Amino acid sequence: MGIVPISVFAYVTVFFENIVSVIDTATNTVIDTIPVGNLPGGIAMSSDGTRVYVANLDDNTVSVINTTTNTVISTITVEDAPVDIAVLPDGTRAYVVNNGNNTVSVINTTSNTVVDTITVGGEPLSIAIHPDGTRAYVTNSADDNVSVINTVTNTVVGTITVGDRPTGVTYTPDGTRAYVANSIDNTVSVINTTTETVNNTITVGDFPLYVAFTPDGTRAYVTNSFDNSVSVIDTTTETVIDTIPVGEVPAIIAVTPDGTRAYVANFLDFTVSVIDTSDNTVVDTVTVGDAPFGVVISPPILN
Repeated sequence: MGIVPISVFAYVTVFFENIVSVIDTATNTVIDTIPVGNLPGGIAMSSDGTRVYVANLDDNTVSVINTTTNTVISTITVEDAPVDIAVLPDGTRAYVVNNGNNTVSVINTTSNTVVDTITVGGEPLSIAIHPDGTRAYVTNSADDNVSVINTVTNTVVGTITVGDRPTGVTYTPDGTRAYVANSIDNTVSVINTTTETVNNTITVGDFPLYVAFTPDGTRAYVTNSFDNSVSVIDTTTETVIDTIPVGEVPAIIAVTPDGTRAYVANFLDFTVSVIDTSDNTVVDTVTVGDAPFGVVISPPILN
């Protein structure tokens, strides 16, 4: 039997061009562009890789992309100024953070309709869903805390105080911790997800925005938007072990399923930086369009 070719794709929102650029990670070239809504930012993918969900800030919608055809198959109206989105591990619901009116819209992904709306804290920016699907964390940038959502009841069941102006939040792959980037005090808060308290604070670069973990959970990569770098955290010691220069104003970062590469959307220089995680160096730069912001990477796809 011959070797079956496998592809992995990075989907990048391009804020000022109202598109999603699709990068083939084997060649680091843009192979497709997909028109979406106005000012696309946050982006998420279903765990099976068949759907991509894009939060369009300016027209209060979510675009649903079929990744087989790379076409928008549905446009869903949500609340005011959607900025981020996450999908349950079983793919049944998507949760959309609406920065403009402090809510989270809950989308049924079968009907592509909003089935619930949850009120959270002030100026929410980011959402992450626990690997077991039972909880979601939402950063409230105006309140310096994180809302804890029970995804079974779609209710807020608590808040966790973090640093100054929290932005991105991400769970470790095993779900035991969550890392929150605090943009004003240049730190990452480490949340123990059992006690739902902060048990460590790590100093990183200037104005950190988002966090991504390697699949084995041993390292975290944090984009520092004001000093054009990525901090690398050893998650065992919870210390910064490296700093990687990237493009101008790095925003969202994502790591490939095999953990060998990280892709960083550089908002002000039209590019995505490709990091080799074995030595933490930038090995390629991909031009994608005006103001790349969000990036998500597919699971391996058989050709």
